[in-house]
Amino acid sequence: MANIKEYLGNKVFYKRLVAIAVPISMQGLITIGVNMMDTIMLGSMGEIAISASSLANQFINIFHIFCMGMGMGANVMTARFWGAKDIQSLKKVCTIMFRMCIFISMLFTLATIFVPEMIMGIYTTEADVIYEGVKYFWWSIPTYFFMGMSLVTTIVLRSVGKVKVPLYTSIGAFFVNIFFNWLFIFGKLGAPRMEVAGAALGTLISRVFEFSIICGYFFLKDKDVGYRVKDLFMKCKDMVGDYMRISLPVFISDAMLALGENMVTMIIGRLGASFVSANAITMVTVRLSTVFSQGLSNASAIMTGHTLGMGHVEQAKKQGWTFLGLGALIGLFAGGFIMLTSDLIISFYNINAETQAIAQELMMAVGFIVIFQVMNGILTKGVLRGGGDTKFLMVADILFLWIASVPLGYFAGLVWHWPAFWIYTMLKIDQIIKAVWCIFRLKSNKWIKKV
Repeated sequence: MANIKEYLGNKVFYKRLVAIAVPISMQGLITIGVNMMDTIMLGSMGEIAISASSLANQFINIFHIFCMGMGMGANVMTARFWGAKDIQSLKKVCTIMFRMCIFISMLFTLATIFVPEMIMGIYTTEADVIYEGVKYFWWSIPTYFFMGMSLVTTIVLRSVGKVKVPLYTSIGAFFVNIFFNWLFIFGKLGAPRMEVAGAALGTLISRVFEFSIICGYFFLKDKDVGYRVKDLFMKCKDMVGDYMRISLPVFISDAMLALGENMVTMIIGRLGASFVSANAITMVTVRLSTVFSQGLSNASAIMTGHTLGMGHVEQAKKQGWTFLGLGALIGLFAGGFIMLTSDLIISFYNINAETQAIAQELMMAVGFIVIFQVMNGILTKGVLRGGGDTKFLMVADILFLWIASVPLGYFAGLVWHWPAFWIYTMLKIDQIIKAVWCIFRLKSNKWIKKV
C-alpha cells in the first residue's frame, strides 16, 4: 500500500502542480478564447473568410511551433539550472535562445513579405481563399518578432516558477484583441471595415501589447534571474554545445512536427472550403477541451527538471507515472466533453449544411483521438522532455507522423475518398501509436539524461 501511495503523489506535489499548471492552463484558455472569437467573428462572413484566416494562420503556426521548440528546448536546461541555482548558466541558455528567435523571426518576416501568394497556394487552390489569405498576411508581417520574443520569454519565466505575469498579460491581450477585432473587422467607431485583414490587425495589436508587458518585465524588472538587454551580447560559446545537444532535437522535433502538421493541412485544404471550415471549428474545440492537459504537460516538464536538478532521480521516476495517470483521466474527460458539446459548439457558426455535417463527423473522431493525444502530450512535451530525453522524442515525433499520418491521411482523403470521420482518424493516427510507444519508454527509465 505504501508503494502505491508513493505513485499517487502528496499534498506538496499537488500544491506545486496546481501553482504551475493552473496559471499556464488559464493562459492557454485565454489564447484559445481569442482564436475562437476570431473564428466566430469571421464566421459571420462565411466559409471563405474562415478558411483564409485559418490557412494563413497555419503558416504562422509553423513559426509558433519553431518558437515552442526553441523555448521548450531551453526550458529543459533552464528548469534544471534553476533547480541547481546556477543562474549564470541559465542566462547563457536564454541568450542563445533569444538570438535564435530573432534570426528565425527575420526569415519568416521576409517570406511573408515576398511570397505570400505562394505560401497560400501551398494550402489551397481556391483563388478567393488565397486572395483573402494574402490580405491577412500583409497585416501579420510584424507579428513574428513580437510573438516570438513574448513566447520564448514566457517559457523561461514558467521554468523558474513565474507564471502570473504571463497569465495577467494574456488576460489583458484577450480584451485588446477582441476590441480591435470588433473595431476593424466590422468597421466600428469610424474605423475602416477590413474584414479578414481586420482580424490580422487586431491580433498584431494584441501581440505588441503582450511583448511590451512580458519582455518589459523580464528585461527590465525581474530580479531573480536578473537578465537584462546587455546580456543579449554576453559570451556563451561554452554553453552552445550543451544547448545544441539538448535543445536542437527539441527544435528539430517541433519543426518537423510543424511541417508534418502543415502537410496534413495541405491535404485538408484540397478537400474543399467546407472541410477546411469544419476543421477550423474542430481545432478550436480540441484546444478548448485539452487546455488543462497542456498546462499539465508544461508543469510536468518544469517539475521533472526541478526534481532532477536537485538530484532526486527516484522521485522523478515516480512522478512520471503520476503525471501519466492524471493525463489519462483528463483525456477521458476531454473526449466526453467534445462529444457532449459538439452540436452546441457547431451551432455558434454561420455555416452551410455540408460544413455542419463534416464538423459533426470530425468532432466524433476527435472525441476518441483526444484521449491518446493528451497522454502523448504529457509524455512527449512533459515528463520525457523534462528528463532530457530529447533525441528519442525527436524520432518519435518525426517517425510516426511521416510514415503513418501523412500517407494514410493522403490516401484516405484524396485517393480513397473515405468519410470525414476516417479521414481525420488517419490524419491523427500518430497520436495513438506515439502514446503507446512512449509509455514503454517511461517504463524503461532510459529517459533520464544528464544535462
